[in-house]
Amino acid sequence: MTVGRYYEVAAPGSLGERLVVLARDRIYSDFLATCFKGQNDTILDVGVSDVLSDGANVLERRYPYRDRLTACGLGEAKAFRAAFPEVRYRQISPGAPLPFPDKSFDIATANAVLEHVGGIESQRQFVGQMARVAHRVFISVPHRFFPVEHHTALPLAHWTDSTFRLACKLSGKTKWADERELRLMSRSRLGALVPKGVPFKIGYTGISLGPFSSNLFLAFATA
Repeated sequence: MTVGRYYEVAAPGSLGERLVVLARDRIYSDFLATCFKGQNDTILDVGVSDVLSDGANVLERRYPYRDRLTACGLGEAKAFRAAFPEVRYRQISPGAPLPFPDKSFDIATANAVLEHVGGIESQRQFVGQMARVAHRVFISVPHRFFPVEHHTALPLAHWTDSTFRLACKLSGKTKWADERELRLMSRSRLGALVPKGVPFKIGYTGISLGPFSSNLFLAFATA
């Protein structure tokens, strides 16, 4: 799997990239407001990108205490490690447990990753692993009820699975209709992934359009 294809719509310097930056800066602010307790927090960033752009790796770009960050991703991340030498990096495998002991971190976070890990059981395992290795979890995803779908730039058709599959077929973007590549996320789908009995918060973030905002976040604390 390569991460580059997840940046196909937002070309460097384009309006799309500027909107991505705007959304992710808001997500970063909500992350701090929701989970951050102090500069000694240890943070795991799951699913970083080796694509270096203004829209990628917002935590590493903006967080002032990079020596407290650990990142993990699917590749060797040569460009990422060169750009952020203070950040510890671990390569991971799709579907495998995170290679860290229980409660290794104060916070585990993932941005625009959960929707790509597969179906509901794969997503539950992903969220469960984040809850295992950290005391607090913050996950952000594209919101399926934003007027334009993030990965395909298709408007409105993604509000139901059947119309999204049809639109992908007609536009030659059938890979995005495969749940192994993309599972469109709503508040109900996000809430269904939280470990049983754990209180959680779901909020709108990114480009602010009320219930049609560009992104959702899920935040919860574990014992």
